[in-house]
Amino acid sequence: MNVTPAPTSLVLSRLLLALLPLALVACGESTAPVRPSPSPTPPAASSTALPAQASSTALAPAHTASAPRSVPTPMPSAHARMSDDIEAYLAQPRFSHATWGIDVLDLATGRTLYRHHAERLFIPASNAKLYTAALALHTLGPRYRFRTSLYATRKPSASGTLRGDLILYGRGDPSLGQGNDSHTPNEWADQLASALAARGVKRVTGNLIADDTYYAGPPFGAGWEASDLLSGFAAPVSALSVQGNTFTLNVGGNGACCTTSVDPLAADVRVINTLHRSAPGEYDPLGLYRAPGSDQLYVFGARAPSSAPRVFNLAAPDPARMAGGLLADALARHGIRLDGRVRTRHWPQPPTDEHDPHLFRITDVRSAPLGTLIQHMLKHSDNLYAQLLLMASGKHQAEIGTCLGQQHLPTLTAYWGVCAMRAMLRDAGIDAGSAYFEEGSGLSRKDRVTPTATVDLLRWLNRQRYASTLRLALPIAGVDGTLRYRLRGTVAENNLHAKTGTLRYAYTLSGYVRSANGQPLAFSIMLNGYARPADIDGRPTVGRATRDIDAIARIIAEYGHVPMPASSPASAASAANASQTP
Repeated sequence: MNVTPAPTSLVLSRLLLALLPLALVACGESTAPVRPSPSPTPPAASSTALPAQASSTALAPAHTASAPRSVPTPMPSAHARMSDDIEAYLAQPRFSHATWGIDVLDLATGRTLYRHHAERLFIPASNAKLYTAALALHTLGPRYRFRTSLYATRKPSASGTLRGDLILYGRGDPSLGQGNDSHTPNEWADQLASALAARGVKRVTGNLIADDTYYAGPPFGAGWEASDLLSGFAAPVSALSVQGNTFTLNVGGNGACCTTSVDPLAADVRVINTLHRSAPGEYDPLGLYRAPGSDQLYVFGARAPSSAPRVFNLAAPDPARMAGGLLADALARHGIRLDGRVRTRHWPQPPTDEHDPHLFRITDVRSAPLGTLIQHMLKHSDNLYAQLLLMASGKHQAEIGTCLGQQHLPTLTAYWGVCAMRAMLRDAGIDAGSAYFEEGSGLSRKDRVTPTATVDLLRWLNRQRYASTLRLALPIAGVDGTLRYRLRGTVAENNLHAKTGTLRYAYTLSGYVRSANGQPLAFSIMLNGYARPADIDGRPTVGRATRDIDAIARIIAEYGHVPMPASSPASAASAANASQTP
């Protein structure tokens, strides 16, 4: 009997219909809710695994053979895989007393891919700098520059004598004296001194006044802990800041166990050194103490004769005085004699009227554009930069004269900055109850934000004209900044751009990443209240918490990765036979 073969097109059609459901399952496509524009949202459930699309029933042609066929196991969707992997990681017993908050958003579609306690408030640590960077860019613009000015109270005479005072007036430049490859830390001072010498000045009969009254407020952020204020990472905040408002203390060196030295000397620190050589078996560790506001630094304890030198980066007691001292040194280098002394003017003294007609402007030094300063702040998580940028935004808001959500106008510049922050959050459509700030760096344990608010901020920033400025300023996994040594050898390396955050028991990471399937994602990961398990001697028995944060970040970056299905025994044998065929 003759059998008429089926048309080729019909065979191909049936084959495509059979393969189509498998292709859809392998691609991991699923339906996820589209995230609305940022607005007040009801509290989320403990965790949300987004629904995956149900697998379709394959339409296969009938077979007359009675032998059973191997049916492929449907692959889980991309959403289900990511959700299951994250949930399994969070379920570890060592996190039983900690709180995780996670939010992941597909920027291309607006779909929320995963949430876990995303509407709860967390201590953001240095993730607060994301908000401060957004505020400064939104308020001042990426091209804004800070000015530091040198004034004279009298016009220089023809004989080269200035019979009056010099005023070094700061306006909050966080980068003054921060040397790099092409600039020395004292170039700013030499530039000012050179301009004065160019006017023929050889002698100043008055004082050099270092003035930081441009900002009103104490030299620290609200909520900063007193125990942090000695350290360089919590340097005092001043409108006349220089060299990061820190100095270096060197202990020991050149065979001496107990000597000390300070650099620069202009930090004007009085070291009271009571260190002594330790006796055999004596344990009296090296200690440092300086009372807030004091210039006396106590160095105490015992050290073995063979102890290696120690170097400490510490907060300068009076940044304005240090800046004045560095300028006085520059005047001497340029042949200008200062008869008087270095004096300071601080809040709450009234601010200097820089428009006073009796002041003669000598010259200004200007900072790099704000976009460059923000890159330093985010890459290196610089707390001084962050607080000064909050205050710069506050100064701008004070000139506008309005404060959202506050009946009485503030008097301190930093609180004006908080007013400006609330106004920006409103512009971004972020619920006021999902982000609270006392200061701009994240050093305060009083700051609180939700992961959802942070992701909404990232989505809003991604639509702003300065979006690329901010994205390039974020640390890049495995490449630079505070992520330089993290997530190397993973799909996140040179791909994930995010801000880190670390305080005692609080860890965060928020930013952008392109997933394995090419989708642009915004995410926020927050872990609060976590203490690493330790042995009886207090030694941690597990890795740092940043490794746990990175583990979640890696899962997010791998979203959409489709693993190869496991081979059946028959297909494995067939492949092995094929490989042996000559």
